[in-house]
Amino acid sequence: MTKEEKQIAIDELVERISDAGVFYLADTSSMDAGKTSDLRRACFKNNVQMSIVKNKLLQKALEKIEGKEYSEMYDSLSGPTAIMFSEVGNAPAKLIKEFRKKSDKPVLKAAYIEEAIYVGDDQLNALCDIKSKEELIGEVVGLLQSPAKNVISALKSSGGTIAGLVKTLSEREN
Repeated sequence: MTKEEKQIAIDELVERISDAGVFYLADTSSMDAGKTSDLRRACFKNNVQMSIVKNKLLQKALEKIEGKEYSEMYDSLSGPTAIMFSEVGNAPAKLIKEFRKKSDKPVLKAAYIEEAIYVGDDQLNALCDIKSKEELIGEVVGLLQSPAKNVISALKSSGGTIAGLVKTLSEREN
């Protein structure tokens, strides 16, 4: 690569990483062409964009981004690195975990999710458990509706009881 080509690649990485709220770094070394193709297909189905990057270019891109600190990830930048971009925080983790049921690769090197950095393959299960924005909104809406539903159901069920008591009491006086 010429110096200009490297600079263009770094600038493209800076732009993609700056725009992304979620990206994962994975080791895809020793995966044959068939498994790599299967992984790319799985990424496409799960709306995850994956590309292979040079570690030095990626580190220079991460250093170039202002306002964010990625230094924790630098030790992970050795060997072949695939970068995965996603809109959903746990999608790449679930994809890696599912893919590893058939193969021992890819191995999670590091992940950046909304201001938090996770380093190491031992973080994969924790990343799978992270809830997406839509799941969190659904839970909050459910929690907000729960008290109102409880009050309404209590009024409905006790309404029959109250009506029965009133009827019984009115019959006794007669």
